[in-house]
Amino acid sequence: MTFLSLGRCVAGTALATILAVLPGQASGQAPSAAELSRASASGSYLAARHAGQQRDAAAAAAYYRAALRRDPKNKELLDRAFLSLLIDGDIDEAGKLAERVSQADKTDRVSRLVLGVQALKRKQYVAARRELAQSVRGPITDLTATLLSSWSTFGAGDSKAAVAAIDRLTGPDWYSIFKDLHAGMILDLAGNPKAAGKRFESAYKLDSTALRVVEAYGSWLSRHRPKEALEVFEAFNKVLPRHPLVVDAMTRIKAGEKLPQPVTTAQAGAAEALYGLGASLGRRGGEDLGLVYLQLSLYLANNHPLALLSLADLYESLKKPALALKVYERMPATSPLHRNAAIQMAANLNALERVEEAEKQLEALIKENPTDLEAITALGNVQRGHKKFTACADTYGKAIATIGTPDKSNWTTFYFRGICFERSKQWAKAEADLKKALELFPDQPHVLNYLGYSWVDQGVNLDEGMAMIRRAVQQRPDDGYIVDSLGWAYYRLGNYEEATKHLERAIELKPEDPTINDHLGDAYWRVGRVLEAKFQWSHARDLKPEPEELPKIEEKLKNGLPDETSSQAKADKKSGNGG
Repeated sequence: MTFLSLGRCVAGTALATILAVLPGQASGQAPSAAELSRASASGSYLAARHAGQQRDAAAAAAYYRAALRRDPKNKELLDRAFLSLLIDGDIDEAGKLAERVSQADKTDRVSRLVLGVQALKRKQYVAARRELAQSVRGPITDLTATLLSSWSTFGAGDSKAAVAAIDRLTGPDWYSIFKDLHAGMILDLAGNPKAAGKRFESAYKLDSTALRVVEAYGSWLSRHRPKEALEVFEAFNKVLPRHPLVVDAMTRIKAGEKLPQPVTTAQAGAAEALYGLGASLGRRGGEDLGLVYLQLSLYLANNHPLALLSLADLYESLKKPALALKVYERMPATSPLHRNAAIQMAANLNALERVEEAEKQLEALIKENPTDLEAITALGNVQRGHKKFTACADTYGKAIATIGTPDKSNWTTFYFRGICFERSKQWAKAEADLKKALELFPDQPHVLNYLGYSWVDQGVNLDEGMAMIRRAVQQRPDDGYIVDSLGWAYYRLGNYEEATKHLERAIELKPEDPTINDHLGDAYWRVGRVLEAKFQWSHARDLKPEPEELPKIEEKLKNGLPDETSSQAKADKKSGNGG
């Protein structure tokens, strides 16, 4: 089962069109009351639009509401304030505006969805179904409304009608897995294990790699056919090794435990439906709608570990580490996913330039479990990103010691340690690690590029190095850095015309990289295109090159490159310092 069509459906919804000009998330820092009181209606509106462009839902909501108080009949302000609050996760306040939105437009699907979810949370099941019935009209909303209405019907005590409503729904093929999963959970809670098992098995056959389906089916099997339960989880573990929830399930089954039901209430079932759809949408281009569904899911089940993880991951994809950090902080300490959240918190601290905090977070995790490969690797990544090359080589070494017998999946650890060794002037060790990475993953383009480039730049193994770089370019023809390697390799070999051709292509792919601009300047100079060479060097200088490269670029701007017949030029070419 795939959700490709699910993502495509989003583009056609009115909500996606509206949200395209609205903030996708909060910065967490709304304007103060004093700031809001000083702003005029037009000023508040403009400030809200600016906040929206910055994807700051908290500020946008505050400013839209301030503008709305001055112009309470303005429907555009009402809609935008409502949606901003919703995306920011303030569902209680969004619900207040949803009532006004639905009064102004009785066909507004989003406001009806919010009102339905609020009623469901309050166990007002008749009201929930009434509101949800008016939120349909489209593949996503039809499925959402049906699943939530069915959970409301179950909450009211009629599981038979709840399952019948799910079964009546017709639509795209990808509906099936949602229908079987939720019908199975309702039947399981209703005390009809035989029928529940059939629905879980049907969902599993549709997609045996869908985590929540595997968990639901495995849970049911653990209570009825424990041996098969372990087989289901072990099969998933072969496809996606060491997922914390699956490892936890296998450990408990081996200990003779029966796994609990995935959900135990109507509210938790509805939260599960919103999570499943929100996570799928967020991964497939429907970020705004994904945010809405995940926020509503957490409104119904505020400690849902997978909804928290999906929301934080969505914030990360939108380049908002501060918001991701806040979500990860909400992960329950008892969840098997807590350690994953802690590692990702460190990654987001690092993205916020809170490097010392990131390192301490990871060091604490490693102290708690010295064989935690993910935490050790994450620490190495932080150190490498901040050019602590001696330290990262040592950290990756600890990761390699933890691995024991490496396989293909471990190639990156050797590759990264090789980079750290090379950058800390330990070439023999670097070369050995890069060769090991290729042994584990033959023809891996990034390793081919790094090792081949290093050899050519040093003037050794020239034929083999060039062949490696060419194979890397064949696999990654649109990677500016790899294309630059090929161009620079030709330069080091003195084939300046060929170098120029490839370096111009690299600039097209990565126009703002100082090293590539510097390389192209050198190639232009060697083919006699002096003015263009100086332009590229000037551009490289202005793009903030590495501190040790800046004086070299300024010297070239002043005096150009030395003649190739000079002793210094020959020495540079021999030692690999021509650029």
